[in-house]
Amino acid sequence: MHTTPKPPRTGRVTSALAKDRLGVPAVTYFAISMGSPFLATAGVITSGYAITGQVGIPVGVVVMGAVLALFSVGYVTMAPYVPNAGAFNAYVSKGIGRPAGVAAGWMALLAYNAMQVGLYGALGDAAKPLLHAWFGIDVAWWVIALAGWAVVAVLGTQHIDLNGKVLAVLLAAEVLVVLVYAVSSLFHPADGAVSLAALEPSHLFEPGVGALLALALLAFIGFETGVVFSEEARSPGRTVPVATFVALGVMTVLYLLASLAMSVAAGPAHIGDMAHRYGSGLVFHLAGEQLGPAMVGIGRFLYFTSVLACLIAVHNTAARYAFAMGRERVLPAVFGQTSHRNSSPKIGSISQSATGLAVILVYAVIGGDPLRDLFYLWNSAGALGILILLALTSITVLVHFARYPSGEPVFRSLVAPAISSVCTVIALVLVLINLDKVFDLPASSPLLLAIPGAYVLIAVFGVLWGLHLRAAKPEIYANIGLGAKSAARTGLGLGLGSPDEQ
Repeated sequence: MHTTPKPPRTGRVTSALAKDRLGVPAVTYFAISMGSPFLATAGVITSGYAITGQVGIPVGVVVMGAVLALFSVGYVTMAPYVPNAGAFNAYVSKGIGRPAGVAAGWMALLAYNAMQVGLYGALGDAAKPLLHAWFGIDVAWWVIALAGWAVVAVLGTQHIDLNGKVLAVLLAAEVLVVLVYAVSSLFHPADGAVSLAALEPSHLFEPGVGALLALALLAFIGFETGVVFSEEARSPGRTVPVATFVALGVMTVLYLLASLAMSVAAGPAHIGDMAHRYGSGLVFHLAGEQLGPAMVGIGRFLYFTSVLACLIAVHNTAARYAFAMGRERVLPAVFGQTSHRNSSPKIGSISQSATGLAVILVYAVIGGDPLRDLFYLWNSAGALGILILLALTSITVLVHFARYPSGEPVFRSLVAPAISSVCTVIALVLVLINLDKVFDLPASSPLLLAIPGAYVLIAVFGVLWGLHLRAAKPEIYANIGLGAKSAARTGLGLGLGSPDEQ
């Protein structure tokens, strides 16, 4: 029997991600795990009730789910035209221009890195009660975070499908416990009567609605990452759209059910006070009253694993953004290399691990609350960056199809992106107006200017760098946003000569 000989192992790195490794389920696992349903329920939704003082979190979830569904219509319609692991920068490069694409890529890397490092605080906070209950010991949160960091660092350099299998197991368990907790709360209403006051649309017109929508958006972060894995997906033209809409649909149903159930069990008049008193422990307090200590223990363990799953997904996403920009030489070319052994974005992954380690060690020295000062603040900052990019990408999709008619249905290429552009820009304005409530900071805090200012600054430098490349290195400038094609043209990591002139 004739077999094709395998190429010799040279030990060199390559510049291509592994192809045809991920199907619809795996891409969906990554997207939903980024949102982390249990973390969103225990951390984001309870924080929403506590910080905003509003009952309308469930209706905010519905509205944000609808807005993101409209966004996704244009987003996945344009996906086949930009098969690139750096989704936002590729979209913006193709639709608005390469300098803006560089800015979008740098902003995305900043946003996902902020979310990644913040999650280490949540990981430490989630594990402390478990260790105390099981072993009677108190361990510093940063020790737990370092252990989780080691797991994420190792998995980040492995085959992408191994990460997908790990996420599948962790995700199935956390979704099940969220459903069990929510159904139990619905069957144990306060005062013996189920109240649907949290679903009244009038909550959308109350003061502080910007904070409400921002917290709802924070729970959904991750649904957009299916496109990031398009180069590694089987039949990306089908896999990415299906995975994106399935992830968004599952997240919307879970968050609606969980937030409504909390309001029903605590009572609309008391949910804000209870969320403020118990914080992320509110869901466990309710479960303890309704289901007993055994289910609380199971829930706390799965809360910990949900944070770990979210970390794995965010780490892989950030690593692929770094890889995509390194491959196009927008970052140093070393970031565009992948492992010869398993085609993982090795340098991108290592850089994410180094960033996470540095932040954990800094916070271990300076102290501070891991949930409030690390998780909530950093993840809220990351969510702000993603919202900016969602608004920019909506406009990009609209501009692209208006400039280059492609035969796509009008609703998918023009109508939905136009509505999405208006809605995401309005959401962004509302968030900026209510930034003190979004970040739960006093109105005088310098961070209220520093965090959005950081995105403005990096965007300006990104545009300037793109213009510099256009003037000084046109062969690199021409590759921005091209994805895998850029590696073929530059010969990155392949031992080829100078880039082709076109």
